[in-house]
Amino acid sequence: MLDSKTTLADIKSTVGEFVDQRDWQQFHSPKNLSMALAIEAAELMEHFQWISMEDSRQVDPQQLEAIGEEIADVFCYTIAMANSLELDLASVFERKMERNRQKYPADEYRGRFGPEDQ
Repeated sequence: MLDSKTTLADIKSTVGEFVDQRDWQQFHSPKNLSMALAIEAAELMEHFQWISMEDSRQVDPQQLEAIGEEIADVFCYTIAMANSLELDLASVFERKMERNRQKYPADEYRGRFGPEDQ
């Protein structure tokens, strides 16, 4: 699978088949999936705990592999949750990005990270 050749529908199907083959739907409630997602996000954050912003941009190949594994776990649980809730993730994403564009106009926020930074 490559980003440039894989659709979101392909990924949702792959995750769905993985879950179905193991009969894990019974465990994949939104509550459980949200907690698993938070745990995996915390495991991702561990790779960056106590290092500088600059060091976080310069990870070695071995670290990058481990970080990629955690990102994949976060992504899998996100997709599983979207599947469980029957969300059209692309539509939800599109609506959220439009709200973000309105909330954070590029002309006002270019180079800034929030209102308190102005």
